[in-house]
Amino acid sequence: MASKLLSNTLPRAAFGNKFVRPLATAASQTTRTTVLPNGFTVATEEHGSTGTSTVGVWINAGSRAETPATNGVANFLEVAALKNKAAAFEKLGGGLNANTSREQTYFASQANGANLDATVAGLSELIAGDVSDLDSVRGSVLKQQAANDSSLEQVTFDHLHAMAYQGEALGRPVAGVKETIEALTKDDLSAFKKENYTADRMVLVGAGNIDHDALVRLAEKSFGQLATSTGAAAGAAKPIFTGSEIRLRDDLLPQAHIALAVEGASYLSADYFTLAVMSTLIGSWDQNLGAAANLSSRLSTITNDNHLANSFVSFNKGYKDTGLWGLYFVSDNKLQLDDFVHFAQKEWIRLSTTVTASEVERAKQQLQSSLLLQLDSNQAIAQDIAAQVLTTGKRLSADEIKQAVQKVSLADVRNAGSKYLWDQEVVVAGAGPVEALTDYTRVRGNMAYNRF
Repeated sequence: MASKLLSNTLPRAAFGNKFVRPLATAASQTTRTTVLPNGFTVATEEHGSTGTSTVGVWINAGSRAETPATNGVANFLEVAALKNKAAAFEKLGGGLNANTSREQTYFASQANGANLDATVAGLSELIAGDVSDLDSVRGSVLKQQAANDSSLEQVTFDHLHAMAYQGEALGRPVAGVKETIEALTKDDLSAFKKENYTADRMVLVGAGNIDHDALVRLAEKSFGQLATSTGAAAGAAKPIFTGSEIRLRDDLLPQAHIALAVEGASYLSADYFTLAVMSTLIGSWDQNLGAAANLSSRLSTITNDNHLANSFVSFNKGYKDTGLWGLYFVSDNKLQLDDFVHFAQKEWIRLSTTVTASEVERAKQQLQSSLLLQLDSNQAIAQDIAAQVLTTGKRLSADEIKQAVQKVSLADVRNAGSKYLWDQEVVVAGAGPVEALTDYTRVRGNMAYNRF
């Protein structure tokens, strides 16, 4: 069973950390979990040599749990918490950070023995508290939306999801849209919290210099009376993937930002690690890296030799019942976008035909190294613990991750290439000067080159 944290394998070297989630489990890990009578989970990993720890609450609810009329409410609650409670955590010396994704929300802080009790109590108050000064929070969210709109990377991925999952909760932007944010009321916020901020949908995580039993006692005190959910969460049905295209053309922009994807595997699927290996085979490339011309990816060599793009990265985004597997690239070579798409799709199809055993083995080694080296902070470890425990009830060990990757064979890669890529529907999103982007009917046709 794949870890939820393998849901996004975008290399850090190429793009911002907001698209990268820690995928590994530290070799020395010992993760302890305790479930309280009301279903609330406490999970810890102790590193006694560190002076502090990350302590946070992760909630199995994000924008996917919203209705069309309340799109953005999960993110709204996150912003409200930061505005209303950040100062209190600053006084404790740990600060407060938070994030909302399509499937999860978290609030976390740095803690030590002296402020652990107050930190857990503060997180409990944050979860249970009402939102005050609604208009101020609304203004902050609208500014956040404006900032997202100025990032073509963010715009491209939001539209990729919107086209892939048309009319589905998974396709809506995490920050919502202007109309829904302006219409949100306190009743909407309270209803969302009542339905989703429940004991069985949460995990309190501690990573670093933390005592598991002490954290459990504090959890019993602060979260032991939290209610349990009474029904299925919104957005529980599997979303329908739709092959489609959207182009946001603006010829005045210096670079085109384009993403192509097929429906991938969920992070619970047996195929997930295979698709992760396949994503590593396609690789990533950036012209600003000194070794750009010497990477093992064949697409990197072609792109470098012909200046077909400024950068590209293969991604493997998994959700609980579906996924997006694809490629994102940025290019100022406006007239050769078609050429890059052509060679990228040739590499995709090669995964089901002529990829070699040596390439697969090299990709497996690269993937294992990447997965096991990304947990470089207590925050990253806590994120890894929470996402896995919320998803499966346990955390995969380093050995389990290594074994899952090592089990992937050449036959597995070719079979997965035939299943997920060969003659499959594809979604395309482009922003900027995209006039020369390949016509969608050709992109779809090129998902099945003549094998002979």
